[in-house]
Amino acid sequence: MIRYTTDMDMIEADQLRGFFVGWPVPPSADKHLAVLRGSHRTVVAMDESGRVVGFVNMISDGVLTAFIPWLEVLPEYQGQGIGTELVRRILAEAGDLYSVDLVCDPPLRPYYERLGMSPLQGMGLRSPAALRDRPGPAETVPEDR
Repeated sequence: MIRYTTDMDMIEADQLRGFFVGWPVPPSADKHLAVLRGSHRTVVAMDESGRVVGFVNMISDGVLTAFIPWLEVLPEYQGQGIGTELVRRILAEAGDLYSVDLVCDPPLRPYYERLGMSPLQGMGLRSPAALRDRPGPAETVPEDR
């Protein structure tokens, strides 16, 4: 049985293994958790053992616009409706917003159209170096003076 939660305080990095299949440099589990916790909204799907098997997150100005950067379901859990339920739940969280956008590859357009979304044109920039672990601003060590 799959359960869904928006409570990111109950999620730990060790529950976030196996995602980002095919990425040039997958983010670490700690960085993945930081993204989920730092998002405007996040919904995760968990199996009966407590393992996170899918997630979706939304970034937003909290007033009119939002963007869904990530939707992932572990390969062994795909085809069970988990991704559809994650999108349904995150879109319900965005009910008062004017626009909710996402970017996807052309083969995925029919999937998102079935969920009520419309095709848009877009542009993007990717920096794989940003995926590598390196200290963030709060993690840097001050220089001795």
